[in-house]
Amino acid sequence: MGLLPGPGTELAEARLYQPGEDDVRHMDWAVTARTTTPHVRDLIADHELQVWALTDLSPSMQFGTTTLLKRDLAVAALAAVGFLTVRLGDRVGAYLLGPGGLRRWPARTGKAAMYTLLQAVLDTPTPTADTHPHTPTPDLAQAITALHRGQTRRGLRVVVSDFLDPTDPALHNPHPTWERPLRRLAARHQVLAVEIIDPRELDLPDVGLVEMADPETGTVHEIVLNRRTRQRYAQAAAAQRQRTRDALRRCGAHHLILRTDRDWITDIARFALRQRRAAGRAVAAQGVRP
Repeated sequence: MGLLPGPGTELAEARLYQPGEDDVRHMDWAVTARTTTPHVRDLIADHELQVWALTDLSPSMQFGTTTLLKRDLAVAALAAVGFLTVRLGDRVGAYLLGPGGLRRWPARTGKAAMYTLLQAVLDTPTPTADTHPHTPTPDLAQAITALHRGQTRRGLRVVVSDFLDPTDPALHNPHPTWERPLRRLAARHQVLAVEIIDPRELDLPDVGLVEMADPETGTVHEIVLNRRTRQRYAQAAAAQRQRTRDALRRCGAHHLILRTDRDWITDIARFALRQRRAAGRAVAAQGVRP
């Protein structure tokens, strides 16, 4: 996979080490110690891998204060992962989380299937709580659980979301509701968490009295954006982001942050480069194993 480089292979049987031909990084130290003769373990490349993406299309993803909505950026992230995957001949499937529930899009290969998936995401309606007050609130934790139970074959799992769940407990609880199911998912699969952020979710302008509506519940409040309110908001936003980072780190997921006010292509390229360098360091460390 392009964003998360790795061997992508399964272990075969051990065989005798051939000096000058075999890579010492593939040395099977357990068999070598047991037989007192150097052995290596061959790797069998996987074919037709499946990548499954959970894309959050809840009302909060309809927010945006720049040229992009968070929903648009989520589609861009899905496209980047998808086209890198189908380029290698692998298949991509998706779970689409919206106010109407969870939709499953079957895994297919090829660019034509990827374009069809992206069009399906763009065509998915995103009603607000005002227009559909009785619509069930999307639950990110349940969606991750459905992805984990529905797709058991090992592979890459991508979760694209702002990780703002209206069912989440208060910030004083360090464990979001989605952390436990994501940890179970990461125990079996390689997980990439793509966090979508808008700058107005981090800081508010000094504009005085404003009306603010919660996109998830439709609740409207009048708020005076004075200095004290803005400071408290910035502190709460920073705490929420730190909480998300810590939870993803505990889950063992790779964390990619995309912002609506930044060049998302550059951010994805930098992330991929960091992952390749980290993978190279890991391989080098295994190569010097005594």
